[in-house]
Amino acid sequence: MNYENILVADQNGIATVTINRPDKLNALNKNTISELHEAFKTLQHNPEIRVIVVTGSGEKAFVAGADISEFANFSIEEGAQLAAQGQESLFDYVENLKTPVIAAVNGFALGGGLELAMACHFRVASENAKMGLPETSLGVIPGYGGTQRLPQLIGKGRAMEMIMTAGMINAEQALQFSLVNYVVPQPELLSFCYGIAEKIMKNSPIAIGKAIKAVNANFKEGEDGFKTEIKAFGYCFGTEDFKEGTTAFLEKRKPVFPGK
Repeated sequence: MNYENILVADQNGIATVTINRPDKLNALNKNTISELHEAFKTLQHNPEIRVIVVTGSGEKAFVAGADISEFANFSIEEGAQLAAQGQESLFDYVENLKTPVIAAVNGFALGGGLELAMACHFRVASENAKMGLPETSLGVIPGYGGTQRLPQLIGKGRAMEMIMTAGMINAEQALQFSLVNYVVPQPELLSFCYGIAEKIMKNSPIAIGKAIKAVNANFKEGEDGFKTEIKAFGYCFGTEDFKEGTTAFLEKRKPVFPGK
């Protein structure tokens, strides 16, 4: 499928999704969000894709925020609808994908860009990365899950400070806050992410998908994460992956998971 604002490539089971609006520092507009949804949906249903890496084009920005010109004149109702639709179609969708999604944060990740990175299952940053939620400086708050995911990742106090000051943190601070897992030189960012992806791909895709669901359940109101884990654990016993994994262990060989 041809996209206007993103690029999708895959090799050896790893898909790379690149937000490609360099003239806008890869800012998210409605069309880009829609295209990202379609890309993730397509990749989710491709059994050959085991890991997805998301990044931005160029070396300046992952995603430098949302396209403010699109919603500057919105009404209360339109603003609420914008947030609701965006959360459902992209940010929540990415968080709940059964396929692991790694954010390769290559520069500015601000506003909606940081919210997209936080929706991914974990993040790796380049040394020049800067992250923040500057929405309060525009008279609004983060609307794509930022007020929820940032405190989950870095703690309430630090999240409150970042949101209220509308300030940015650099890559080393993000690492210290556990907002990112690693910081690497810019030229090594994608290859480093691919290295992690290759480690993930050695394991059962069914088990990984269930693990994502179980971990996420702990952060969802009204869900019992322990019960979700028990159900997912039991489900795994009926899969071909479980049979292959346990048989390979007993036979002292490396497993070859069918993903079923």
